[in-house]
Amino acid sequence: AELERLRAILATVHCEPGEVILREGDPAVHLFNVVSGAVRLYKLLPDGRRQVTGFLFPGDFLGLVHNDSYAYSAEALAPTTLCRFPRRKLEALLDELPKLEQRLLGIASHELAAAQDQIMLLGRKSARERVVSFLLMLSEAAARRGGSGEVVSIAMGRSDIADYLGLTIETVSRVFTELKTQGLVRLLGQKRAQLLKPKALREIASGA
Repeated sequence: AELERLRAILATVHCEPGEVILREGDPAVHLFNVVSGAVRLYKLLPDGRRQVTGFLFPGDFLGLVHNDSYAYSAEALAPTTLCRFPRRKLEALLDELPKLEQRLLGIASHELAAAQDQIMLLGRKSARERVVSFLLMLSEAAARRGGSGEVVSIAMGRSDIADYLGLTIETVSRVFTELKTQGLVRLLGQKRAQLLKPKALREIASGA
């Protein structure tokens, strides 16, 4: 019954790569759930530069806010399908369905943890540790979607990865090449990578 009531208020939205899903500062009238594809989250800095703040994949929610406007912008990285919910109607439904509300609160907590992880990435880790941590994050996301986590899809370009990790594109490319040369990662074209030695990669990410 809960699912039927959710379906009654949702709409399906299809976005092409580069298409804007929501803009920072716009009224937060919708909440989205990613069905397929990948989404880039970013904020525009006062000097016009872009800071990539995260990536979303199937199963993730988009547009969770604590006030009446979006705190970031979002664009599709690949052909992406989303379920779109009117925020006010969803909030009214959540008042009646506490289990669903708890689920969304859990997702919001996950978003906060991801933001804290990124602060750690930017503040404490070397370039090598940042890139490896990023690959492990993609692996964990793939595992949550039912994959093995050994082969990760890299929907975002090197510039997106560089913006997210606070590195230059050249540094990101250099670290990928080093990981490949050392037999830790196999690059399967530009958009996929195989993690050959997950244990060793986790040790690198932790600074061991």
